[in-house]
Amino acid sequence: MSGFSVADHAHMARALRLAEAGLYTTQPNPRVGCVVAHGEEVVGEGFHARAGEPHAEVFALRTAGARARGATAYVTLEPCAHFGKTPPCADALVAAGVARVVAACADPNPKVAGGGLAKLRAAGIVTETGLMREAARELNRGFFSRIERGRPWLRIKLAMSLDGRTALASGNSRWITGEAARADVQHWRARSSAILTGAGTARVDDPRLTVRLPDGEAFVPPLRVVLDARLDALPASAHLLDGSAPTLILHAPGAKPAGDRYARAESAPIASDVRGHLDLAAVLALLAARGVNELQVEAGPVLCGALFAAGFVDELLLYVSPILLGDSARPLLSLPAMAEIAAGRRLRVIDERRVGEDWRLLLRE
Repeated sequence: MSGFSVADHAHMARALRLAEAGLYTTQPNPRVGCVVAHGEEVVGEGFHARAGEPHAEVFALRTAGARARGATAYVTLEPCAHFGKTPPCADALVAAGVARVVAACADPNPKVAGGGLAKLRAAGIVTETGLMREAARELNRGFFSRIERGRPWLRIKLAMSLDGRTALASGNSRWITGEAARADVQHWRARSSAILTGAGTARVDDPRLTVRLPDGEAFVPPLRVVLDARLDALPASAHLLDGSAPTLILHAPGAKPAGDRYARAESAPIASDVRGHLDLAAVLALLAARGVNELQVEAGPVLCGALFAAGFVDELLLYVSPILLGDSARPLLSLPAMAEIAAGRRLRVIDERRVGEDWRLLLRE
């Protein structure tokens, strides 16, 4: 925006980089960074690391100390104005004596929603918003989706061969992609609040759906979610029932498991249709109510196709391996037949890069 200086842009860019340090740990809270500066000189900076711990502004003000007085605070999200697990950041900024606050974007949370900026202005602090707004929203696309749309940001992760196949006819898919691509997936899992799969994939592949980061980075274990309408898909030996990560089994009303094999997982009923399929909109609403910001789906062509058909897919994370599996292998997605090419769903490539011997594409409609 033309009203902001070169120094303003530099400090907000730094605040966004700081916010990224909480990529794997802040959920269900947004990722937020803050820089306190006098002109070009930075006197304090910080980021929010975990829910229940101080927010970015508090860490930045602690670093700045007395030099915060008369300074400008650059924050990637509007400072909070309510008492939650921590005191309001707007109050801390007022007490520190900052002269100006630049927020990349307003906070859509009804508990804030302009209240933080209003409190700052009431104290005589100059407030400005909109600097690098889209980058700030992109960093917290799951948080904004949950608050504004009432559902998580939904990312489908799939791996396919060059001929668009995801598994052999037998269901065997290990491994289409190489080790580097499989390691890369772990970082996408780590940034997710939850990882969802269907009953068929859970039964055939016996996935763990856990995060394994070789460099030992900190993360909040994502909730593992299984759509198991009849509560009969998983054997007692299933990795998803091992208690190694929080697990939620969603099922049709009235379904009961045999024995106590699901004892180490939480379960909840979801409305289903006449065919016994769970209501996907209700699934997403329930997960949003539980604070799920980003939902990563790792499932088969039927569930992934149903999510696409329902219009719930926000982005597709696709790994393409230079291998051919033949026309008897399983397709990428199960979608309704189309009469003409123009009816197809055309996606935009947001990012593409080589990962080991494979290619990774990030696509959106």
